[in-house]
Amino acid sequence: MTAQTPISTSGTEDESTQILGRRIWRIFPYIKPYKKRAYVGIFSNAMARFSDLLPFVFIGFAVDYYGGNDEFSGFYGSMREWLDGTVFPLISDNLAIGYGLLIFLGFASLAVWQGLSEYCWQTLGYKVQHDIRMDATHSLIRMEASYYDLRQTGVLMSVLSADVNQLEDVISDSSTSIIRIIVTFFTAGLLLILMSWKLAAVLFGPMILIFPMVYFFSTRVQRKYRKQRESTGGISAVLENIISGISVVQAYNAQKWESNRVAVESADYRDQAIGASKDRNRFIPGLYAVAGVAFGLLVSVGGWLLQDGEITTGGFVTFLLVMTRMTMPLFIFGMLVNQLQRGEAAARRVFDMVDLEPTIIDKSDAIELQGPIESIEFEDVYFTYPNTETAVLNGISFRVDAGGFIGIMGHTGAGKSTILKILLRYYEPNRGRVLINGIDIQELTLESVRNHLGFVSQDPFLFYGTVRDNVVYARSASDEELHGALELAGASEFVSEMDDTIDTMVGDRGVKLSGGQRARISLARALLKSPTLLVLDEASSALDAETEKRIQANLIETGGSRTTIAVAHRLSTIRNADEILSMVDGAVVERGTHVELVENNGVYASQWAIQIGKLEEE
Repeated sequence: MTAQTPISTSGTEDESTQILGRRIWRIFPYIKPYKKRAYVGIFSNAMARFSDLLPFVFIGFAVDYYGGNDEFSGFYGSMREWLDGTVFPLISDNLAIGYGLLIFLGFASLAVWQGLSEYCWQTLGYKVQHDIRMDATHSLIRMEASYYDLRQTGVLMSVLSADVNQLEDVISDSSTSIIRIIVTFFTAGLLLILMSWKLAAVLFGPMILIFPMVYFFSTRVQRKYRKQRESTGGISAVLENIISGISVVQAYNAQKWESNRVAVESADYRDQAIGASKDRNRFIPGLYAVAGVAFGLLVSVGGWLLQDGEITTGGFVTFLLVMTRMTMPLFIFGMLVNQLQRGEAAARRVFDMVDLEPTIIDKSDAIELQGPIESIEFEDVYFTYPNTETAVLNGISFRVDAGGFIGIMGHTGAGKSTILKILLRYYEPNRGRVLINGIDIQELTLESVRNHLGFVSQDPFLFYGTVRDNVVYARSASDEELHGALELAGASEFVSEMDDTIDTMVGDRGVKLSGGQRARISLARALLKSPTLLVLDEASSALDAETEKRIQANLIETGGSRTTIAVAHRLSTIRNADEILSMVDGAVVERGTHVELVENNGVYASQWAIQIGKLEEE
């Protein structure tokens, strides 16, 4: 699967006519590491089903005993004769007490085995759920940043939470139901045939009708469940959008409009769920109707056989009780198919995510970047965003050496930030090369290059947590190093004034901080890495002029051999750059120092004049 493959697929016609579909079977390889737990779960579930049937047999024996029926015949009679001759002398001379004890032991055994089975399968489900979620997460975070450009966070979160949870239900609930159906149906069926093949034939005859009913139901409802799962992702996406942008929603009095957006997505989910429910509630009554016919015939025919002496009263009671246990799995089967259909719909979305493969990866012979970044060079780089026709970069070439500072300016859409995305390898150029220390960046491993980069975006992102958590993000650092980074970024003053200083919670995405404060925390995070290349994308746009000047002085003073590439609208940010690139429509139209470009009286000079107010004065 490529980066552009959507998470949710519509499926083929062949898949829509399958009872279970193909994706749900991919759960089972995740069970293999826990096969011992699965084997214990299977065995204990089978023993629980066997224990569940024993009390009914003992009840039948007790009925015959109390009724004075001592005529033993057939398999049922042989069982009773063996029990009376071998087991009862060991537990009680009184048969009434003995039967009571056996019935109690049957239920006690059921409780023990059932409890063990539930524990094994539930814990197995949680373990598999964790492994699947981690595989999906690993696939997701390996994707290049461009993958997320057209995808909604809420949809991705729905897959990692609701859909993965649905697969856990398949393991913990559906697996036990499958074992219960198989063991109970065949064990009880064999017992009933041995007790009276005539009554068994009467019982099984009408139940053949259940199988075409199951097929009809499952093939109709699968597509509806798939669309229902997709609708769940749509609701999550809209709600995540609203919550993240609640200040904009309220500022524009858009509460009603947003409510309508949620209503549309929720109505889609409602309609799909109602459609699936409609099919399901046609199917379940059909099962009851078939069972009613079978039970009615059984009671009538059983009465004749009882009168003819082909079965005892106790035997008939046992047959009826065991019959209820054998037919119950058929009703469970209906619910099982329903649950498996939901699991198939979830599995499609989850394993689409698990199968994600990034398009920007290390080559098989990629090498590690050795030592610091000593030079960055763009050689005639061209780039066009996927699914668009207009080129964003047209023959970009420049070079900056260790300790150098290059600034990039231009109007919105000129391609400034795209240069940084190419450098960070969020995208690959269509033509041309990017060289680091004279080596094509595509020949170097991503990790080794990014280890030397410090990046601050124009929309600085802070994670939920403390100031400390955000500055030392994904690494360890001493308090001295932490405070040093905050000082360089101009953040130490406002951080020290907070109630809990560096341990102050910043809120989701840093909402408790101002834009300028978030920018300085983000810069401190970059500087803590001691990067040999600092990449700034409008990093100072939220800062006041005085703070920006102080930070620039800090960076220049401590820069040393650190290389800096900065994109800026505010030209004061890049005024001190060794070279400034002035861009228009993806091409560099001017380059030089601040003084040279001002004297050139071109695009840069025009923007500089606007920003310092000269045009207004003129």
